[in-house]
Amino acid sequence: MLGTFTNRLLSASLSLLLAISVLPLEAAGQQSTSGYTEQGAPLSSSQLQQLVAPVALYPDALVAQVLGAAAFPDQVEAAAGWLKQNQNLSGSTLMTAVNSQPWEPSVKALTQFPSVLENLANNLGWTSALGEAYSNQSADVMAAVQALRAQAYSAGNLRSGSQIIVTQQSPQVITIEPANPEVVYVPEYNPAVVYGTPYVTPGYSAAAIAATSALAFGTGVAVGAALSGGCCGWGYSAWNCNWHGGTVVYGNSGYYGNGAWHGGYYGSSATAYGPNGAARVGNAYNPSTGTYARGASAVTPYGTQKAGQAYNPRTGAYGATHQASNAYGSYGSSVVSKNGETAYTQHQTTTRGSVGSVQTSDGGRAVASSGGNGNYSAGKTANGNKYATANGNVYKNTGNGWQQTRGDSSDARGWSSTGTSHGVSAFGGEDGWQAREESARGRESRAGGGGWGGRGGGVGRRR
Repeated sequence: MLGTFTNRLLSASLSLLLAISVLPLEAAGQQSTSGYTEQGAPLSSSQLQQLVAPVALYPDALVAQVLGAAAFPDQVEAAAGWLKQNQNLSGSTLMTAVNSQPWEPSVKALTQFPSVLENLANNLGWTSALGEAYSNQSADVMAAVQALRAQAYSAGNLRSGSQIIVTQQSPQVITIEPANPEVVYVPEYNPAVVYGTPYVTPGYSAAAIAATSALAFGTGVAVGAALSGGCCGWGYSAWNCNWHGGTVVYGNSGYYGNGAWHGGYYGSSATAYGPNGAARVGNAYNPSTGTYARGASAVTPYGTQKAGQAYNPRTGAYGATHQASNAYGSYGSSVVSKNGETAYTQHQTTTRGSVGSVQTSDGGRAVASSGGNGNYSAGKTANGNKYATANGNVYKNTGNGWQQTRGDSSDARGWSSTGTSHGVSAFGGEDGWQAREESARGRESRAGGGGWGGRGGGVGRRR
């Protein structure tokens, strides 16, 4: 029956969206991350060399920034998207704007190198694996970088020039610095040939690079003193590699990656309490599936607000939900989308009963209600057929009037060709259908825009 189908669809959609966006919440007023309680087997030296091969010949400070940023793949994607939207900014103006963003210093630092940041964002599977490896095996990762440099040096493919200065400080340590401290050139090379031994990095692909062992360089990036201080302590000069200690250095201190890694999963959450309620936020990333999720909630004496989003850039699957309750009842809306097909749901429950609706991008619609007058539902398929139920009776309208398909035909009174039932209106609008802006809210703002915080941030505000 359509009523049963509609109720199940609404319930399943809302339950799925809530499940993927509810995240662990921690103690009041603290920012916390989940611990790494059971690591898998550590990567071998060969596996680590494959992993770092695309960046091992970068200048030392840039290697440090990449390893640090890779431990925060969700922020890498957000920063890359933000940078594309702000291409008009440059120099100190860009740094000042970046400084106000809620990203890790390593992620902020890479905004000075758009091509590198974009490469990490375009290869999030590799980026995540690199970040997890550094977070769990920092010294081994640093040793892998040096092993590859030694191979490239022995093959005659890593030498000083007008862009970089290559120095072999010891048999185990080769440093790479900009030839001009004010300008940094990012090396471009083919890992399959530059090391003398072919390396293929799982999950990594880049623009076609000539099959030559020579290093190439793009346009130099200005990183002078004027851009390294002032507003932003995360500028290029703040980064380096401690090759003997096996770690990235940021501002004269070790930068050990992301303690939030837990079996490859990244997540964080925070909770704040006040005299009028509590607010919670959280986010998560699953590098195995490529799924990002985030959620927020607020609880006050006047009701609750909850919102969540999940997105997988690999599959294009997207979901969002907004749920709320107060003294008068509960209501909410959700949207799910994949492969160009979208479904929107809405529901409301008060002392008078419950009503819910679903609408699909191909034209399918359904509405269901339950109250003192009974249980009713109506729907329209993509091909235009209309169905309705009333207290267990099912009717079909293909354009020539209603025909009962199940139950007692005497209960057909009150149904019209519009699909509304006994005066019960789903949410208003044509044929009982409301415009879908509520359920679609946040659809285009997964990088931080509408649909987040506006409703969930009302701690202490009366609704």
